[in-house]
Amino acid sequence: MKKIIISLIMSFGIISSTSFAGTLVINTDTSDAAPKAAFEYIIKKFEDENPDVTVKWNVFDHEGYKQSIRNFLNTDPPDVANWYAGNRMLPFVRAGLFEDVSDIWSDSGWVDGNLSENMEHAKKSMTIGGKQWGIPYTYYQWGVYYRKDIFNNLGISVPKTWDEFVKACETIKASGVTPITIGSKYLWTTAGVFDYLNLRTNGYEFHMDLTLGKVPYTDAKVQAVFDKWDELVKPGYFLENHAALSWQEALTPMINGEAAMYVMGNFAVAPLKEGGLNDDTLGFFQFPEITPGIPMAEEAPTDTVHIPSKAKNKTDAKRFLIFMSRADVQEEINKILGQLPINKNSGVKEGDPFLSAGLNMLNNAYAMAQFYDRDAPAQMASEGMKGFQEYMSNPDRRQKILERLEKVRQRVYK
Repeated sequence: MKKIIISLIMSFGIISSTSFAGTLVINTDTSDAAPKAAFEYIIKKFEDENPDVTVKWNVFDHEGYKQSIRNFLNTDPPDVANWYAGNRMLPFVRAGLFEDVSDIWSDSGWVDGNLSENMEHAKKSMTIGGKQWGIPYTYYQWGVYYRKDIFNNLGISVPKTWDEFVKACETIKASGVTPITIGSKYLWTTAGVFDYLNLRTNGYEFHMDLTLGKVPYTDAKVQAVFDKWDELVKPGYFLENHAALSWQEALTPMINGEAAMYVMGNFAVAPLKEGGLNDDTLGFFQFPEITPGIPMAEEAPTDTVHIPSKAKNKTDAKRFLIFMSRADVQEEINKILGQLPINKNSGVKEGDPFLSAGLNMLNNAYAMAQFYDRDAPAQMASEGMKGFQEYMSNPDRRQKILERLEKVRQRVYK
């Protein structure tokens, strides 16, 4: 039996990705337990199905990978590397470091047929300049998690529109319960709220243009996002003192019945259930429509695999990407990860209503945003999220904050 060749790299350093015929070199940042187990499964199954290929797998920790990827793509490229969708791909595409794999998306001869159909909802986030640059294999949903029992006791139906959502907040607050919990000590939680307000007010394309630096932060469409945010912040619909709380600490009011909703990713379900909630008291719904007719894009941070343009074994690399796109492979990977497959022909673990709801929502989404701090450059994302937190604590400073962010935009994207 062949053995997978595994190299564990825990920090930045020089590695050898030398490839030879029949050897496929794969670099990943999957050092955490579940992602590592998923890739162990993937590689063993791929080798079992392709006995002429031996995989050499270099595993990095997250920070080491971020520091190393540009260097190894240039100087010692593997045959396959994992990364992220959306604008996070852009620097490597612009630098000519990722291979165009549009043929994989368009060829109808693969096991699952045409990926442009089976992964249509994810295609926009893999497309730059009209071409596709990798294959997505896992993501997870964001949306609104809520206390079913509080909604039922107050006679509130799941809101589908913005007016219904604001009315629900008004009713909840009048009952003495905080409508929306949030902990913004770690700033990214505010970006989730901003992104959804922006996606629903202006749409996916505007989100991408904003995070690409094409739109001023003082633009009327950005102001329109904050107009909607005002409707939640100024009446006090968010948890007080949120800037002092982590996202985990903000779960407690919801567990205790002191807050009714949380705009969050699906990773919040496990700690909410550990705190005592169950499928009878905890529910999930899609962030409601704001501007009628705007296609419903979702927040769904997506992990991907790519072929470096300087890869030595592109033939087997393409076989691996086709393998990673298969419905059966994605289904098994995501059972290990506890996340969602992207291929529409994949299923999810039975008995998990949150994964089932997320799968249905994302399979029917217009597009997938990759979260503000993935789609925007690091400096813009950092300053933007500081501004979002400051606004939520001091909404009267809104205009000054947006003017400051516009100065940052001009500096970052010059």
